[in-house]
Amino acid sequence: MASFTAFLSTTLIFLVSRSCPVRGDITDGNTEHLKREHSLMKPYQGVGSSPSSQWDFWGSTLVTSSYVRLTPDEKSKQGSIWNTVPCHLKDWEMHVHFKVHGSGKKNLHGDGIAVWYTKDRLHPGSVFGSQDQFLGLALFVDTFRNDLHGMDRSFPYISAMVNNGSVNYDHGKDGRASELGGCSAEIRNREHDTYLAIRYSRGRLTVMIDVEDKNEWKECIDIGGVRLPTGYFFGASAATGDLSDNHDIISMKLYQLMVEHTPEEENLDWTKIEPSVSLLKSPKDNIDDPTGNFRGTPLTGWKVFLLLLCALLGIVVCAVVGAVVFQKRQERNKRFY
Repeated sequence: MASFTAFLSTTLIFLVSRSCPVRGDITDGNTEHLKREHSLMKPYQGVGSSPSSQWDFWGSTLVTSSYVRLTPDEKSKQGSIWNTVPCHLKDWEMHVHFKVHGSGKKNLHGDGIAVWYTKDRLHPGSVFGSQDQFLGLALFVDTFRNDLHGMDRSFPYISAMVNNGSVNYDHGKDGRASELGGCSAEIRNREHDTYLAIRYSRGRLTVMIDVEDKNEWKECIDIGGVRLPTGYFFGASAATGDLSDNHDIISMKLYQLMVEHTPEEENLDWTKIEPSVSLLKSPKDNIDDPTGNFRGTPLTGWKVFLLLLCALLGIVVCAVVGAVVFQKRQERNKRFY
């Protein structure tokens, strides 16, 4: 019995040590891995239309010494800012420090900010100030509810979309048909700083937010099976309509993630990869999902660990109960001899 218990303890320790590091934490911003050519920081040097500029902007965008204002708190404005250097990193993490604020009361403000990693840049359009049917990844910080039937989620709402150029973003439904996952977040008119982090590594897209002034990341989106090419551009855009807000970018910092790839992965031409997501169900299934999250997301490391832990505890309980019952029977049988 003692040897069996020791075996179970050893197995449990092994499972814990193997399962915990399945998914790495969001980086703490190690400056050694900061890629300055893809980062936008104060005092915003290298922003402009000169040949040496690393960032270019369009529309109502105003660059100051403290922030980049994509739109003012005025109706019918669009603005964007884009990195001029294509990103050739296979694994990366983007930290965005942003601020959305304005004079509009509750539910009387809009429309929101989008953070992009796309093939084309500086293409104005109807999706938060940038083009529809894009190639690449978009993260939307949507501050206004258009779909009055979608009352199962609160706004502002953060969502992600991967597009191969063939899908339209449906504003009327707040992008639900093409949404991969998302979360609600109170990001407007906050007195403290608000951040989001987008990580792409080994085919996994993770979005974290820090909007509660707690200096800690909270998971918003975690999706596996995502394929994104290298050589695309980072950018941010915003738009206002009949309602408005100030949409500010304070910084965009890109970090390189040090990840080993197999020889087969290294030999791939990553610039030829088509943006796609391998999901068990269509993103359109989100429409009837009251949580607003994708229901076919593969199990993360922690979920697998918890399942294994529950199964192991079940085995331990059964073994102990079985041993007790067996011992009682033995003692009872001895009394008959």
